[in-house]
Amino acid sequence: MKVLMINGSCNKNGCTYTALSEIEKVLNAENIETEIIQTGNAPIRDCIGCGGCGKNDGHCVFKDDIVNEIIEKAKTSDGFIFGTPVYYAHPSGRILSLLDRAFYAGKANFEYKPAAAIASARRAGTTASIDVLNKYFTINNMPVVSANYWNMVHGSKPEDVRQDLEGLQIMRILGGNMAWMLKCIKAGKAAGITPPVK
Repeated sequence: MKVLMINGSCNKNGCTYTALSEIEKVLNAENIETEIIQTGNAPIRDCIGCGGCGKNDGHCVFKDDIVNEIIEKAKTSDGFIFGTPVYYAHPSGRILSLLDRAFYAGKANFEYKPAAAIASARRAGTTASIDVLNKYFTINNMPVVSANYWNMVHGSKPEDVRQDLEGLQIMRILGGNMAWMLKCIKAGKAAGITPPVK
């Protein structure tokens, strides 16, 4: 089993990465493979609604960023965690552009696979950001993985996040819940239970 984790921050080893890494430790301890993809700081195009992906084998017509790479990796992933920093009480523009295109073009690669959203902020705007990201999952038949509180960490630098003991505990609980759900789905498939037919 594999969980694909997307860091929607320009900062490779910043606060969002620190939170994702805490989840990764738990998943790896549960023998679940992980990969953290850094969106980087190069531009990510917005979806222009051209519909070209419908004629392009489920891939976006724009090939100059990482969106098609993520669509391809989603085929062999069993679950997803999308992380974002908070900008003006909202997710980063880059993760929204990425998700608009990845979910529109590669919808089939994400459907019926569990997902979670996490947010990192200095102070506030996290619940609004998580709410925005969760909509991608609920619109695409994806079970949403939760923890015992909002999936957030606080701090303006990684050292601050490492001192957010409650936030780190939430990340660990989220990782455990993702592992449990993936194992339940695997057991269900082994018992012949398949996703609903639309």
